[in-house]
Amino acid sequence: MEHLPSLSSLRSFEAAAKHQSFTLAAEELHMTQSAISRMVRELEATIGVTLFRPAGRGVALTDAGRALADQLHGDLERLRGTIRNASAAGDTRRLLSIGTLPTFGSRWLAPRLARFRASHPQVEFALHSHPAPFDLIGEAVDIAIHFGRKEWVDGTLTELCPEDLVAVASPLMADRHEVTQPTGLARLPLLHLSTRPNAWRVYFDALGLPLDSVRQGTLFDQFSAMISAAIHGLGAAIVPSYLIEAELAQGTLVILGRPACEDDRYYVVTPRGVANPLAAQFRDWLVAEARASTRKRMQFRG
Repeated sequence: MEHLPSLSSLRSFEAAAKHQSFTLAAEELHMTQSAISRMVRELEATIGVTLFRPAGRGVALTDAGRALADQLHGDLERLRGTIRNASAAGDTRRLLSIGTLPTFGSRWLAPRLARFRASHPQVEFALHSHPAPFDLIGEAVDIAIHFGRKEWVDGTLTELCPEDLVAVASPLMADRHEVTQPTGLARLPLLHLSTRPNAWRVYFDALGLPLDSVRQGTLFDQFSAMISAAIHGLGAAIVPSYLIEAELAQGTLVILGRPACEDDRYYVVTPRGVANPLAAQFRDWLVAEARASTRKRMQFRG
């Protein structure tokens, strides 16, 4: 094929394939339905295959159409990224789009961004909360923070840090209940995270304490709320030490035990096959920050 299809025909096909409807594609692209149909016919004529077949009141992809749609979205997103980078190259500002776990982003990442900005004054940040893996290219995100296994479809993962769980409480609560040893936590009201309902049970099992030592307690769906509750004396909590660096340094929380950690870790993720020098610099900076953070927190080991 000597000539590439027009960008208009490719964008029209992309939208029509996503919605399985020329009408919805037209609404998305602010075009008429007949214009979408004409663009699709143009694309079919250019590549010599039928991409859609009638299906009820809409359309359905043929095998050739499905194969093209599966690949085309990523290709167009890479092209959009290339254009964005080329446009930014002539500007003094650069936008770095970051997908992050909500609590990790607010408590660990956000307080550090000014340090990166100090050496990269032209960079602006756009932070997006993503609690689970997502389509980096589809969401136009340059770099993401992931916790869990080393698994992310179409993502290149670089290890950031282990989870490093700690059992903590306010110093006032620890003093009131005379907790000086990890087993003493059984005397405290306990705070629980809904996604880790058995964390305290596993902790006390490892200490050889009976299961009835695990008291009923308050349940939270976010680390951030549970940390705040622990600071204000509602109970003891099991949290990653990365999320409470300021509280440990200020003494508003104290480490009373160190639960065993799973193999899950934090990772930095970049879109596979996408060259982005700024994202690479930010990734390397994050890894260096995590290492420095680990060294600093060693002084608070319980």
